[in-house]
Amino acid sequence: MCGIVGAIAQRNVTNILITGLKRLEYRGYDSAGVALLNDSGITRVRRQGKVAGLESATVDEQTTGFTGIAHTRWATHGKPSEDNAHPHMSGSDLALVHNGIIENFQELKDELEAAGYAFQSQTDTEVIVHLLHQVLATGVDLFTAVQQVVKKLDGAYALGVIHKDEPHKLVAVRSGSPLVIGLGIDENYIASDQLALLPVTNRFIFLEEGDQAEISTDSIRIVDAQGNPANRDTHEFDGTHEDAEKGEYRHYMQKEIFEQPAAIQKTLEGRIDSPASLIDAFGEKAPAIFDRVKTVQIVACGTSYHAGMVARYWLEDIAGIPCQVEVASEFRYRNHVVPEGTLFVTISQSGETADTLAALRDTQSPNYVGRLAICNVDSSSLVRESELVFLTKAGPEIGVASTKAFTTQLTGLLMLVLTLGRQKGLDDARIEGILGELRQLPNLIEQVSALDKPIEKLSEAFVEKHHTLFLGRGVQFPVALEGALKLKEISYIHAEAYPAGELKHGPLALVDSDMPVVSVAPNDELLEKLKSNLQEVRARGGELYVFADKNAHVKEGEGIHVLNMPAVPETIAPIVYTVPLQLLSYHVAVLRGTDVDQPRNLAKSVTVE
Repeated sequence: MCGIVGAIAQRNVTNILITGLKRLEYRGYDSAGVALLNDSGITRVRRQGKVAGLESATVDEQTTGFTGIAHTRWATHGKPSEDNAHPHMSGSDLALVHNGIIENFQELKDELEAAGYAFQSQTDTEVIVHLLHQVLATGVDLFTAVQQVVKKLDGAYALGVIHKDEPHKLVAVRSGSPLVIGLGIDENYIASDQLALLPVTNRFIFLEEGDQAEISTDSIRIVDAQGNPANRDTHEFDGTHEDAEKGEYRHYMQKEIFEQPAAIQKTLEGRIDSPASLIDAFGEKAPAIFDRVKTVQIVACGTSYHAGMVARYWLEDIAGIPCQVEVASEFRYRNHVVPEGTLFVTISQSGETADTLAALRDTQSPNYVGRLAICNVDSSSLVRESELVFLTKAGPEIGVASTKAFTTQLTGLLMLVLTLGRQKGLDDARIEGILGELRQLPNLIEQVSALDKPIEKLSEAFVEKHHTLFLGRGVQFPVALEGALKLKEISYIHAEAYPAGELKHGPLALVDSDMPVVSVAPNDELLEKLKSNLQEVRARGGELYVFADKNAHVKEGEGIHVLNMPAVPETIAPIVYTVPLQLLSYHVAVLRGTDVDQPRNLAKSVTVE
């Protein structure tokens, strides 16, 4: 969500900060700001709106500094405005940026106001900077002051702090919100995502939960949550600068849709040579843990939750293993019964999703046999805190609306189903058959991507609409949910999804000529049932848009618009049928003129509750 960049060097760091913020724009934000420290003190520049406006302001004001912090804000406490934008200051000598939410901010604010502090914003963050000012007045140094202040904070925070009296130091803290240190030559950096720093370094230290760091041009000092010196490994990032560029595409989302065949190929590569080799993709501890699995609990949010819903169908149908799937924000706040032999599976693109991480950290029951993370970022908190890991190979995903992360998650989940199934006696011949389908997957998605132009033409019918209904049956119901989510995320059209068999239990009341109904119709055992449901829609005057297997014999007609899909094996059909719904949503959003990659009110990596 919010983005942090910080730098300390022997040169002007303004461009490093602005470039870093631009590379974090994909996370979603409503305002941006920088605070730069030089021999004259701290200069702060903030603007509501895009980073481009902030960049122009820093040029106009000729802002320079050898130490600095910068931020893009996604509003939680207080509306989007320049006053609420970060960095926040107390006096003229102390500046701070913050990702996260301080839950006890009102109590702390009341105490500070009673002590004479005047607040200039509506944010919870301003509480932290005034607390620091208060503690610094006792004569301690900045590092010690930060240590004392964070003990008073309840909630999640990643902090970057600079102070005029210690101009060659940058203090950073990570608790519940990600933060990474970038290592340069005679200069160092911090960021909430290493992608922000790739133009200046590919060497990183990932702070662990509770870590606090003091950063200078030539040294890094880290202590853990108990204040003990901590040694953290240095990691080299193997991504490239170009991975996060749009290239020939108009939007990141469009690029990422068309990258799916390659991303899936990378996810499969070297992992599906034989049924026996599947388990290697889950780590060396997997054989011992998977042998004990009797049931699976999947926890995720948003698009990743839909991937988990598809996996439930696969697990119970193919592997014969019971599975529960739950939204992380609900799972973590209810009492739940953990059956003996439960494998706890988390799914996240970023590996930093706050609710999913919190659910993972609450898995203390001895009935959990292990914790598996299915994730796209190998350095993420979710990966580091799980015994088992399946890394998808989607590469950087910049568009807020997830595309290639979703299809690579589904690919990994199907491999998990086959692996667990084999541990439970699933026949190798059946597994090899599905592996053969997986090997076809990149090519099939290429074929669907080639339908881009017809789908673009189809999208014109949705531009003036205000509502859309998506239908699917069986394992295609979560695909319908994902299609509805994509449309609402980036085009702002209200969209709902239902199992097609539920139409007569309520949603049919909504159907008329102004309510487009989108359906996916693979050639599976539920096809005839689905056709009956579609006739129910047509009888009420609804306009149908059907993505149908070319062998399903769904016929065009008045009010029935059919886009024929390639013949797809039943097991992998949910992955393939996701792609045309992504393309439909993309083209509708483009025609409506919305911000495709950074839709309003949304963020890419949801690192707060």
